[in-house]
Amino acid sequence: MLESAIPGVQALRPYAPGKPLSELEREYGIRDAVKLASNENPLGPSEKVLAALRGGFDELARYPDGNGFELKAKLARRHGVAPECITLGNGSNDVLELVARAFLSPQTSAVFSAHAFAVYPIVTQAIGARSRVAAAHNGSRGPLFGHDLDAMLAQIDDDTRVVFIANPNNPTGTWLPGRSLRAFVEAVPANVVVVIDEAYFEYVDEADYPDSSRWLNDFPNLLVTRTFSKAYGLASLRVGYGISQPELADVLNRVRQPFNVNSFAQLAACAALDDREHLARAVEVNRAGMAQLVAGFNELTLPFIPSVGNFVAVDTGRDAADVYEALLREGVIVRPVDNYGMPGYLRISVGLEHENRRCLDALGKVLA
Repeated sequence: MLESAIPGVQALRPYAPGKPLSELEREYGIRDAVKLASNENPLGPSEKVLAALRGGFDELARYPDGNGFELKAKLARRHGVAPECITLGNGSNDVLELVARAFLSPQTSAVFSAHAFAVYPIVTQAIGARSRVAAAHNGSRGPLFGHDLDAMLAQIDDDTRVVFIANPNNPTGTWLPGRSLRAFVEAVPANVVVVIDEAYFEYVDEADYPDSSRWLNDFPNLLVTRTFSKAYGLASLRVGYGISQPELADVLNRVRQPFNVNSFAQLAACAALDDREHLARAVEVNRAGMAQLVAGFNELTLPFIPSVGNFVAVDTGRDAADVYEALLREGVIVRPVDNYGMPGYLRISVGLEHENRRCLDALGKVLA
């Protein structure tokens, strides 16, 4: 049946998620493994979230609120916008796909950086649109593998309809400062949708890192995406959102599937927004864990890309796929990123103290 699919789909490589613990235990017979592969919050959701979920079972036979009234209202208050500016998604990936469905076609193109989040080329190619991939920084003028905004601007052509920017970027952890990013958005033609993907926003603590949602009044073509999968610890429930001017949100909602965010996801997201203490704890655990991993890499004399997310890409100095397999046998799951054009690198998520130590010990053993 593959030959019956549209050409873009025929050539797609499916997104490969991180290996789950159950699969590792089944394949290798390993117990008590640690998973540092998918940029998840090691603390999990807060008790307020769990309590909200327990209270939701009475409505299990009912469809979710298809408009997400309460969640959109909370998000609107958080961002200082009208609820009509919010587009809810089954994870922020869903919102990225809505953008592709609404604005791309086989006659148009999307621009994004090399080594950027894998979903950008997937949603572009699935529509049959062309991908214009800008070369990333080589480390001389900007951070190694980081977005080169000048190179991205040069890729925009008459047929370009969407630009995807990850800030910070996955899997590199690199980020763009506010002044240069805003100047880029100002330079993009008004008929091109600029998507700034801020999935790791809550983790960033840099003086010049921008909250791009504050620019929405100035740019009708700007969409900022966020997620509850990372710092809020709701990855399994799949809930994210986009923020834009109402006209852009209206277009996205025309192609959004009914009931795309389930009732439990909406309940959990509302409770998570109310629990600022848990979010602050998650950010602090991540900060300490990142420092622990960085110190360990320095001890092992392993180069790494400085990251502001909840993960870090480390250069193994060899084929990282072999190191990945060897780590699996030590009961540690990380993520090789050869599919991002970085064959020597592993992306390691920040875990709890004992998980980070287990990973560093295993990495030292394997590389020795």
